[in-house]
Amino acid sequence: MKKAIGIDIGGTKIAAAIITESGELLKRTEVKSDPSDREKMFGRVVEAVEQVLENSAISIDDIKGIGVGVPGKVDRAKGIAVFQNNLPWAQFPIMDRLRERFGTERISIDNDVYMAAFAEWKAVQGKSDETFVYVTISTGISCSIIHKGSFFRGAGFAGELGLIPVLSKGTNKPLEKVAAGPAIQQFAARELQAEQIVTKDVFAGYTNGLPEYHSIINEVTDYLAQGLYSISSLLDPHKIVFGGSVIVNNPFLLKLIKKKLNIYQLPEQQHILEHMSISTLKQNNGVVGAGLRVFESN
Repeated sequence: MKKAIGIDIGGTKIAAAIITESGELLKRTEVKSDPSDREKMFGRVVEAVEQVLENSAISIDDIKGIGVGVPGKVDRAKGIAVFQNNLPWAQFPIMDRLRERFGTERISIDNDVYMAAFAEWKAVQGKSDETFVYVTISTGISCSIIHKGSFFRGAGFAGELGLIPVLSKGTNKPLEKVAAGPAIQQFAARELQAEQIVTKDVFAGYTNGLPEYHSIINEVTDYLAQGLYSISSLLDPHKIVFGGSVIVNNPFLLKLIKKKLNIYQLPEQQHILEHMSISTLKQNNGVVGAGLRVFESN
């Protein structure tokens, strides 16, 4: 059974896992990030890889390769982490550094959302003649598009759904600024005049039937529906899968979003409502996708 290491790198944590060619996760570990310094951050990546190998009792010699998901813009051909807003890795040669440290020639690098999207596409058995979209709603909002079996990348920055403006209280604001996790927390703090509130409290208040929280969630889901309608109109996808902590931990949001999206759509666009789902891989889609991409490379 062929095995690869998948690494999902974020500003707060780094996950590493042993992944089989069929997408099975054999062992997973997680360490805290250290974005205070580029070398310290790389040291944490090395620590995550060493831990998952030690915990699984698998040698690096038994690993076919390493797949790495990195936030922001990456140069896949050169293996460079080009730009991130939450890591100290501007122009960081992560591919060469991992090869130097572990002696592994086969290394695949990509944006972390693209890695997660690949795992989700495989999980729903995405067809090679369809358009598939993965949307993540977490501390940020982004998406990745797989069209006819290949990523749609544009000039290299495609999928930034969070930057699309939506109408909020009479002005246009980026979707991420009004509907991502931190934005929901800030919105609730203003509306309820509660400085100590956190995002999960907002969802708890909604599920407990408190009216003041219902108005907040109603507004947030309208923003999300506006952003998703741009995807519906531009791409008319066959499937959309949602990931990220905001929606994975609060699956009731999908029903609300569908109801709002239905208002915007023409009848010819409404087929997507039956093909919108929440990730079954949850927090593992990044490492699974990164591992699987190793087996896709030549």
